[in-house]
Amino acid sequence: MKTTTKFSTLHEATNQFLFSSLSKSLSSASTTKQLHRIHSIIITLGLEKSSFFSGKLISKYAQFKDPKSSFSVFHQVSPTANVYQWNSIIRALTHNGLFTKALGFYGKMRKLDVLPDKCTFPSVINSCAALVDIEMGQVVHENVLKMGLGSDLYIGNALVDMYARFGCMDEALKMFDGMPERDVVSWNSLISGYSANGYWVEALEFYSMSRMEGIMPDSFTVSSVLPACGDLVNVKEGELLHCLVEKIGLHGDVVVSNGLLSMYFKFNRLVEARRIFDEMVIRDTVSWNTLICGYSQMELFKESIELFMLMVNRFKPDLLTITTVLRACGHLRDLEFGKFVHEYMKKGGFQSDVTADNILIDMYAKCDDLLASREVFDRMMCKDSVSWNSMINCYIQHLNYDEVLKLAMIMKVDMKVDSVTCVMLLSVSTQLADKELGKEIHCDIIKLGFDSDVIVNNSMVDMYAKCGLINDSLKVFENMKTHDRVTWNTIVAACVQSGDFTLGLRMINQMRTEGVMPDAATVLGILPMCSFFASKRQGKEIHGCIFRFGFETDVPTGNALIEMYSKCGSLKNSIQVFDRMKVRDVVTWTAMISAYGMYGEGGKALRAFEDMKATGVVPDHVTFVAIIYACSHSGLVEEGLACFDQMQKDYNLKPRIEHYACVVDLLSRSGLITKAEDFINSMPLKPDASIWGSLLSACRSSGNILVAERVAERILEQKSNDTGYYVLASNVYAILGKWDQVRMIRKAIRARGLKKDPGCSWIEIKRRLYVFGTGDKFFEQFEEVNKLLGIISGLMAKEGYVADLRYVLHDVEEDEKRDMLCGHSERLAIAFGLLNTEPGTPLQIMKNLRVCGDCHTVTKYISMIMQREILVRDANRFHLFKDGTCSCGDHW
Repeated sequence: MKTTTKFSTLHEATNQFLFSSLSKSLSSASTTKQLHRIHSIIITLGLEKSSFFSGKLISKYAQFKDPKSSFSVFHQVSPTANVYQWNSIIRALTHNGLFTKALGFYGKMRKLDVLPDKCTFPSVINSCAALVDIEMGQVVHENVLKMGLGSDLYIGNALVDMYARFGCMDEALKMFDGMPERDVVSWNSLISGYSANGYWVEALEFYSMSRMEGIMPDSFTVSSVLPACGDLVNVKEGELLHCLVEKIGLHGDVVVSNGLLSMYFKFNRLVEARRIFDEMVIRDTVSWNTLICGYSQMELFKESIELFMLMVNRFKPDLLTITTVLRACGHLRDLEFGKFVHEYMKKGGFQSDVTADNILIDMYAKCDDLLASREVFDRMMCKDSVSWNSMINCYIQHLNYDEVLKLAMIMKVDMKVDSVTCVMLLSVSTQLADKELGKEIHCDIIKLGFDSDVIVNNSMVDMYAKCGLINDSLKVFENMKTHDRVTWNTIVAACVQSGDFTLGLRMINQMRTEGVMPDAATVLGILPMCSFFASKRQGKEIHGCIFRFGFETDVPTGNALIEMYSKCGSLKNSIQVFDRMKVRDVVTWTAMISAYGMYGEGGKALRAFEDMKATGVVPDHVTFVAIIYACSHSGLVEEGLACFDQMQKDYNLKPRIEHYACVVDLLSRSGLITKAEDFINSMPLKPDASIWGSLLSACRSSGNILVAERVAERILEQKSNDTGYYVLASNVYAILGKWDQVRMIRKAIRARGLKKDPGCSWIEIKRRLYVFGTGDKFFEQFEEVNKLLGIISGLMAKEGYVADLRYVLHDVEEDEKRDMLCGHSERLAIAFGLLNTEPGTPLQIMKNLRVCGDCHTVTKYISMIMQREILVRDANRFHLFKDGTCSCGDHW
């Protein structure tokens, strides 16, 4: 009996030792070979069905990424009612990413009535989260509550994390708030959920709350909070977090260091980011990617390529690194290095995905290697809409519109067309001014259902306007359900382009009524309208808006204001805007020079030109047009010719036809008709209608009829589409009394479908615009205006005025000619202004055509007789009439 007891005790001791040894060996096994040897021993000892060892083996095989062996072990013990073995296989499958299978085993477990315990649910919940299976997640949550495990810390953490990964942050917060106990994992699950879902503010708020609760953050907390600091550009909180990382010793964690690196790049603090990278003990692919991407995003493309070369020497990049460097090559137009990176991809065995191929297409296109772009495109096995759009965009950039349309046809067959494609195709019809193509694309847009897309509609509004179909543009605009700021800017620009400024102003008012806030582009659309109508009041209102919205520092806006004020008769305001501008470009100086020229201030224009050169701003072709024009309207012949010579000698700018036209105008306006004609004959370019028109206009003004007739013939030979030149020639023949020639020209104008712009003038009085046409008899106060003009004619006659009947270009009697002169639109506007404004008040009149010589004389007399300053803007310049003289000095 004693011997049996001793033997039994010895057997138990041996079993305990054996269990302990096998358990330790299982835990310490570091290779698959060792694990297989231990597994063999367990089988030899007949312990393979032991719940303890089978569970341990399942878990261990899972650690070695061998789920098949885990299955095999579980199969050996099946069917089983042991919850530990079920937990082990579910955990093993979850650990190896086999989430669907893990949930399948959970379902089998429930069918066999094996009751889960608190160790079952964390793995099951993680599988639901990984699969984003909301329905199953809710079922599992209900199972947890039914079993009374809702208060378990680990299950609670898993549920918070699951709902966060579903994006259901309200449910995650509800779960979090209901937890009776929380640890750092609980807080991390909630904070990372808010951070991962882009709720940066909430992520920081709960991080602050965790600190107040006395929770010490770990690497997971920090790596969730750093992106929130970066995306909110919360520099202060980011720096505090960095200090905490250093204090608690988390700086050695590569994930934390990568987070700090990314955050500082989002703060645009390159020095700190580089210092963190340089001090990192361990770097992974993410570290290098973050650094290279950071440099590239800060447009330091050359440096990002240099970093890539450093990385390649010591670390294998991944596809993200490669694509970042390819983008940098595109921006730098570095074809050679782009090809090197592409070759590196091929030799390195990188599996190029659709995104990488799209970036290659774009890179080659930016490097002007269209064939290489097409090669990449053609070899792609799988193309998405971005691939097609990238290739189409390549052809658009290289103006190869035929290939664009061919690709678009193939794309339609493959049903890859998206809204971006439509916008690009509309841009092609806009560039070609091909209204038929535009209408065809419009039909496709309706068929494809993109006619409700705001961006597509904006493009259609622009396309129709630039194809000269303003009514179609308005139809698209009116059919749009929603208008954004771009829509309004586009339709306003369309009105300006079509010359319908009245409609443009109505659109601006409607935009304001609908509460859409203007931007700099809106302002640039409105100001030309104010310039056209010479609506200084409205221009000043817009200037006030510019100050309110903070656009005053925008250089293009300042330039537009200078032009607007100068065309609205306020040179003083133009100068004030110019003086306040801290930054001035070539357009600024040119606008100011042009403004001085319009007011006959040639000397000031020349000084501005010299100041411009002194500040280092290089004049361009437009600047030289402006300065020669200014000299022309001030009689500064030598100075104007000197500027023309400077173009080639000092700036290597080849004169264009418009520069030659300005020189012809400069010479002929100053009475140097012969010299102007000689200059034309010596031109290296063939003179066009604008050249001969400048000379003809001067001949007519100076009375040089012989040259005028010869030049008129030259103009008719040009067959220009500008009606103004035909009218000019017709006027010369009318002065010569050659009425058959006049009738022939007028018949030719009608035959070519051209129209003569009727003369009109307008004046703004008490916020209202009054427009008068030549010979107009149907306007308010016509009788009073006619009577006043009769009185003024009598007073002028006493002062020595004699009507210049040469400016009546109709074959009628002299009395009728005098009546016709009295009906010129600027006289009607002046008389109306005299009747409706206080005595002594300055008048400002705008005219769409050049002021005729007789009206110019009459206005000088009126300014003297009525003691009024009268500012008149005609098609050429401003005339300030005062005390019987004009500021133009008769140079107009």
